[in-house]
Amino acid sequence: MNKAELINAVADKAGLSKKDTEAAINAAIDVISACLAEGDKVQLVGFGAFEVKSRAERIGRNPKTKESIKIPASKKCLVSESGGWLQVA
Repeated sequence: MNKAELINAVADKAGLSKKDTEAAINAAIDVISACLAEGDKVQLVGFGAFEVKSRAERIGRNPKTKESIKIPASKKCLVSESGGWLQVA
């Protein structure tokens, strides 16, 4: 499902216009993104949590040349589900 399909599905389910639904979804994404940028954890009870995790700098290996390379430190957004909603039968 892409963003346009999400907007259509939410608009149909909530009985809202697509324009209002798009504004609400964009606002939610903006707030979540801003919180993550500040380093905060966003937890939606019954859905899951969004959190930024830091990875330290490390040494890796180029598989082609077997040469050691330095992999810089990075940050990743992790999404963890709660309540088992993600489990598929």
